[in-house]
Amino acid sequence: MLTKAIAKEIVKETSLRLDRNINIMNNEGMIIASCDESRINTVHEGARQVLETSQPFIIHESESAIFKGSQPGINLPIVFQEEIVGVIGITGNPEHMTDLGGLVKMTTELMIKQEYIASQMEWTQRTKEMIFEELLKKEPSYDHINRGLNLLDVELHPPLRMAMIQLKPDRTETNQRMIQSTEKTFKRGTGFAGFTHTHRMIVLASGAKEQEFLEEIHQIQSTFKQLRIVNKIVYSTPFNELDEFKQSYMDCDLTLKISAEQLELIPFAAIESKALIHQLDEAAAKRFSDRVLTENVQKQAMTLTKFFLNNLNIQKTADDLFIHRNTLLYRLEKIKENTGYDPKNFHDALTLQMALWIHSIKSDSDR
Repeated sequence: MLTKAIAKEIVKETSLRLDRNINIMNNEGMIIASCDESRINTVHEGARQVLETSQPFIIHESESAIFKGSQPGINLPIVFQEEIVGVIGITGNPEHMTDLGGLVKMTTELMIKQEYIASQMEWTQRTKEMIFEELLKKEPSYDHINRGLNLLDVELHPPLRMAMIQLKPDRTETNQRMIQSTEKTFKRGTGFAGFTHTHRMIVLASGAKEQEFLEEIHQIQSTFKQLRIVNKIVYSTPFNELDEFKQSYMDCDLTLKISAEQLELIPFAAIESKALIHQLDEAAAKRFSDRVLTENVQKQAMTLTKFFLNNLNIQKTADDLFIHRNTLLYRLEKIKENTGYDPKNFHDALTLQMALWIHSIKSDSDR
């Protein structure tokens, strides 16, 4: 745990504050960091005394020649998780460092603990991301996935659900804090979160009933809104096996791409019928769209879109378009004359809606 990098950082931080020479020795008594770089990789006999006795060891001016590689000062054990991992030495008159030595020891041990916590968090997060990466492969290794889940102490039980969170690129919150904010909404061991792209976070949850899952998603949305870091959250339909994860990921990805921009929380189920359009033969879909949506009708695409979004409600659509009800009825009648399909009729409206979706896909691909 006491690496050369950590030791070097400890020496840098403490020596600046104390204006004294600081040495860090490993659990073999070798100096691994020092203000005096010429002493690095040499043996410190005073440190070996500390390692043998587990007690502080003071070297006075008259004794410095006795202990190889040592100078007057105080040497204290560095303890981490009830084990001595090294020794810190402070050069100077020991009589002047009684209180100082304890403070330096405490600071050193705190820095090691912080470094350990950070490394554990990094390792844990990397494990989560490895699981997501593996699940998205063409042929995932479920041995690797299960090992990762065991290390995380996570048990996944159906139904499984996935949420995809699109984040703002100019956010200031760290990835770790966002993950912690997300995971605390779930019962321990039932789900986890990780990043698959710089601005995209994935949540895999298990075992929750639909209403419970929706409450958790709403809580995540509320937390992220307070932090002002989220653009949109989409979530999949439930699935029972991990080999369905990749399809759910693709469903959520498509939901982000084709859902209305102003919507902030969208289930894949809400756009599933529209998503089917993306699976049609491109040439056949184009022929259908071009036949139904003549050039004159394309000019009324906004009117049709609003009308369908408002569930064929004439008054609400007129209000949204800031036009008179009669003006809307006139437009809808002209669409019927041009296409042969009446937008006020459910079956005809479905045909027009499909044509609009196909036209929208084609327009996006032409950009």
